[in-house]
Amino acid sequence: MRAMTQSRRIVLATRPTGMCDGDTVRTEVVPIPEPADGEAVVRLKWISIDPTIRTWMDDAPGYLPPIELGAVIRSGGIGEVVASENDAYPVGATVFGMFGWQDHTVIGGAHGNAQIVPDGVDPTAALSVFGTTGMTAYFGLLDIGRPEPGNTVVVSGAAGATGSIVGQIAKIKGAANVVGIAGTDEKCAWLVDELGFDAAINYRTEHVEERLRELCPDGIDVYFDNVGGEILDACLGQLALRARVVCCGAISSYNGRESLPGVKNTFNLIIQRARMEGFLILDYLDRFSEAQADMVTWVLEGKIAHRVHVVDGLEESLNALNLLFTGGNTGKVIVKVED
Repeated sequence: MRAMTQSRRIVLATRPTGMCDGDTVRTEVVPIPEPADGEAVVRLKWISIDPTIRTWMDDAPGYLPPIELGAVIRSGGIGEVVASENDAYPVGATVFGMFGWQDHTVIGGAHGNAQIVPDGVDPTAALSVFGTTGMTAYFGLLDIGRPEPGNTVVVSGAAGATGSIVGQIAKIKGAANVVGIAGTDEKCAWLVDELGFDAAINYRTEHVEERLRELCPDGIDVYFDNVGGEILDACLGQLALRARVVCCGAISSYNGRESLPGVKNTFNLIIQRARMEGFLILDYLDRFSEAQADMVTWVLEGKIAHRVHVVDGLEESLNALNLLFTGGNTGKVIVKVED
């Protein structure tokens, strides 16, 4: 058993090729840090597991620098302040920040700031529907996709954390036909029966292009892409006039970008005078409060439902990450750090 003076941290041991395995990370045991003047120590309770973590493990250019070998795996998280020399972070406060895969971290001073999580907010909701996941769905769909009443909206990775919220916001904004693409019949049923999608396609058992032609006879007005690859190509081939393609993620390529098949239907962007645009949620940090106000209202009114897939134990963080690439999750994946 670990002494109360010790803390675990999971660091990057090797850069993975393909799916992460046991050699990708290692666990280190270090002393619990003591706060210097202006600092506070946070005991992590919850860790956000997101597909982009896998891209940070590669030694490749990105919107954030790669995780260095020997460094703690980067991720968002929520924890409790357990020691403090900073009045902004009193002991007992719940805080959110980029804390990483570890039991304890330091905030304040040279370590960067954290956000106080308001009393009464469920930490799992703060990491999902009210956090970066919900914000990504909100701004990606509304600012980039710009759905209009009566539109047909298609969402890939629709049973995931972001995609499941996107489809529901589209219905709130008056979309007449919202189609989700997911990987199991159970996920497809969840989208239609519980989340209000009009239809769903199981890409593992159905022919996506044929089903898109059946379900979207007038074309796709907004396509929210979370996966890239063949599904992106299929949706590009079914675009309506003046369609908008929202490039949020390309999870199909994160474990091997060099082997990803090429996209062939980009010429349809010209024919249909369509627009294809990527975005990063980092561009919207100063607007989170407006989105969170809407999301709280919609959740309270029962217009948005969300699901979290909780994995117990810090030591299971890598397995939790791999769920995102095997389709083993429905909704937002979160690690509950054991006490």
